[in-house]
Amino acid sequence: MNSQARGGGPVAIGASSARTAEEETGSTERGHPARLRRRLGRSDLRAVPEARRELRELLRHWGEPGRSEIAELLTSELVTNALVHTDHEAVLTAVVGPSQLRVEVRDFVGRRPRVCAPDTGDGTHGRGMVLVDSLANAWGVQPHEVGKSVWFELDADAA
Repeated sequence: MNSQARGGGPVAIGASSARTAEEETGSTERGHPARLRRRLGRSDLRAVPEARRELRELLRHWGEPGRSEIAELLTSELVTNALVHTDHEAVLTAVVGPSQLRVEVRDFVGRRPRVCAPDTGDGTHGRGMVLVDSLANAWGVQPHEVGKSVWFELDADAA
C-alpha cells in the first residue's frame, strides 16, 4: 500500500518521506537538483501537453522504465485540475533528485481537491485525483495565504 498524505482537515498535509526531492543530493552538472518551473496561464489547456513535454525532457534519464510516463500522467492531472477548477493562473514546479521526483502545482484558490469515485457515466472526468492517490508514492495539499499547492512524490524505482 502506498504511504500517501490524503485530503482532509484544514492543516497542511505532510510528506511520507523524510526527504523531499529538493533535499536530495543528486544534481545536475552544476551541483543543483534538476528543476522545471513553468507559469500556466488562466484556463490555458494548451499548457497541459506542453507541461508533459517539458517534464518528459527533464526526466529523460531518470528512473526505471515507466516511471517518467507515470509522472507525466500525474502532472497532467494536477495541471488540468488547477486550470479547469480554479479559473486562475497556476505555477508548475518539478524537482528531480537521484531517487525521487517532486511535482507541485500552485494555484491561487483555497478550495481543496477531492478524491472521489468517478461516475461511470461521466466519461473521463473525475478520475484525476484517484490516479494521483493510486500511483504516487506520496501526495498532499499545502495551503498558502492565497491558494494552495497540490503535490506528489514519485520514487525512481517501481514500488
